Amino acid sequence: MFAVKNSFNATSILLSLITCGIYGIYWFICLTDEANAAAGEQGTSGVMAFIFSLITCGIYMLYWMYKQGERIDNAKTKRGMAGGSNGVLYLILAIFGFAIISYALMQNELNKLA
Repeated sequence: MFAVKNSFNATSILLSLITCGIYGIYWFICLTDEANAAAGEQGTSGVMAFIFSLITCGIYMLYWMYKQGERIDNAKTKRGMAGGSNGVLYLILAIFGFAIISYALMQNELNKLA
């Protein structure tokens, strides 16, 4: 199994807002690493994904949103749970400025896998 912190979404959202997004960066990095571990993949590390997002002015983050949905769906399928096309939902939310909601949904799915 993999180690997920079973984070509480409301606390993470509140901390992201209070710290003006600094906690959101930490959350982004942790979500990446946890999804990679859950899917059993050696994908891009959380730190590198964040750096790529900075370098590309957020374009990589849109790709990351979609890939996170795929990774989480792969992890669910490996555990016999029904997968979906969450990557599209995460991507659409991010395009319209609701990336923090995508983070919360991803964390919720990872908490279910824990």
